[in-house]
Amino acid sequence: MKHNVFLSLGSNMGNRERYLKEAIREISHLDNVKVDKASNIYETEPVGYTDQECFLNMAVSIYTELNAETLLGQLQRIENFLDRKRIVKWGPRTIDIDILLFDLVRLNLEHLKIPHPLMFERAFVLIPLREIYHGNEVFGIDIEKVINNCDDKEGIKYYKKFEFLG
Repeated sequence: MKHNVFLSLGSNMGNRERYLKEAIREISHLDNVKVDKASNIYETEPVGYTDQECFLNMAVSIYTELNAETLLGQLQRIENFLDRKRIVKWGPRTIDIDILLFDLVRLNLEHLKIPHPLMFERAFVLIPLREIYHGNEVFGIDIEKVINNCDDKEGIKYYKKFEFLG
C-alpha cells in the first residue's frame, strides 16, 4: 500500500539551499519512496531558540510503501549523513526533516507523533504545506485560518522557486 506523506524541511547552517536539495535527492533515492511535489522555498526567522541564523524552509510530498517508523529511521539517517547535530533544542542545523502527515493516520509514540505536534502553531510549516497539500483542511482544521492565527507568519518571506532535477 502506498502512503502519501508530507515532510517539512529546514536548514540554517552553511549552504542552506544546497542542504535542502541534497536532502530531497537522498529522500528520492530511498527504496520504496517517490518524491511527488515540493513547495517553494521560504526564508523564515527562527522560532523557539532565536539566537541563530534565519532558516530556509519548504515542504515535500512523497509516496512510500514504508511504514512511519521505518521512514523516520531513514530520514534520520539522511539528517546524520548531512551532518545534523542535535546540540541545542530548536538550535542551528544543517538539515531538519520532520514527518508532518502520514496519510491521515494519527500516531502517538514516544519518538514519533503524527500529525507533527507543533505544525498547527507554525506558519513556517503550514505556508509551504498549503502549496502542495491536496485540500484546505487537515483533520478538519482549516489551514488558512490557522496560518492567520500563527505568531510567526510575519517572519516568513518567499525565497525562491524550488527546482529539483533528481
